[in-house]
Amino acid sequence: MQQQPAPPPAQADNGKTTAILAYCTLIGFIIAIVMHSSNKTRLGAYHLRQALGLFISWVAIWIVMFIIMMLMPFLFFVMPLIALGFLVLLILGIVNAANEKETPVPLIGSMFEKMFGGAFN
Repeated sequence: MQQQPAPPPAQADNGKTTAILAYCTLIGFIIAIVMHSSNKTRLGAYHLRQALGLFISWVAIWIVMFIIMMLMPFLFFVMPLIALGFLVLLILGIVNAANEKETPVPLIGSMFEKMFGGAFN
């Protein structure tokens, strides 16, 4: 009986999966944190910080917009535009993560690096 060759060793994860998953909903973000805790990578940490900043900004802006909507309901058209803007930022974050780039999301990404610089290390 001839012995089968051993399968090739699994390629080390450079954090790309964690980085992409960080932007995919709150559940994906939590899974990415768990994955990152067992395999800490610079790319994963960077995109976890960017995604955390986007999620916090999203919640803060929606709270502010809710209050504004109570006072001035004629501004209802602004909320979908804000949602679209955040969707674009999330997609740009996912593209950067998939390309293994540590590029901040436009407009607010560099602020997240300053605010959460020590997180997920």
